[in-house]
Amino acid sequence: MKKTLLLTVAAALAMGSLGAATPSSIDPNALALLKRMSDSLKGTKGFSYRSRIVMEVPSVTGQFVTLVPEGRVAMRRPDRLRATYAGDAPPLDLFYDGTSVSVFAPHASVYSTVKAPTNLDEMLSGLRTNTGVRLPAVPLLKNDPYASLTRGLQSAVVVGETRVDGIPCDHLAFRRAGVNWEIWLETGSRALPRRLAATFTDRPNFPRTIVEFSRWNLHPWLPDGLFRFHKPPNAKEIPFADVIKDARR
Repeated sequence: MKKTLLLTVAAALAMGSLGAATPSSIDPNALALLKRMSDSLKGTKGFSYRSRIVMEVPSVTGQFVTLVPEGRVAMRRPDRLRATYAGDAPPLDLFYDGTSVSVFAPHASVYSTVKAPTNLDEMLSGLRTNTGVRLPAVPLLKNDPYASLTRGLQSAVVVGETRVDGIPCDHLAFRRAGVNWEIWLETGSRALPRRLAATFTDRPNFPRTIVEFSRWNLHPWLPDGLFRFHKPPNAKEIPFADVIKDARR
């Protein structure tokens, strides 16, 4: 029975037959599991996690290439965020202290700082426009992940039960205009995300990003100093667009 359901869902997703939102294309069980995850995250004063990201990005030749950066993210409500990325992609550090956002590319020793809103949701909503930085899994960092993730939803299904790194998970699939996305949530009361995958259907070549989460901490000790950017000696301030460009070299 379960195998038949999985095959049916897979066929529907592949053929795009779920279409616009209808009562039958929005499974309330999928929404309930997503809400449980959201409640676990929004009920905290802050949290931290590590991630491994598989992302497809255009190269200078136009070919899409695959990068596998690793990240560390720490968030404290209502107005603190620190994100550090390294690994396959060039290292990049982001600091948000409630008044400004700073991004530092350590290998090039360049940085940029811009004034920011005094709450995390507003900062995240304008981050890409104001800085050019695209953070993976932004909806999970917002005050109400469920509201952000279900906005404009066209379909929601429970694909089935599986494991991610040996951890039992519920696999869910969703669609909205411009993106098909899936999430794997721990079974049980916390329902923490273990994997998030998104295919961007409104971009050339339909690029895909996958985020694997680990080391969740819902009660971390996060001192103010963690979120403040201190300019390293000899670091040069340049426009945000150039910091992002230098980080990609």
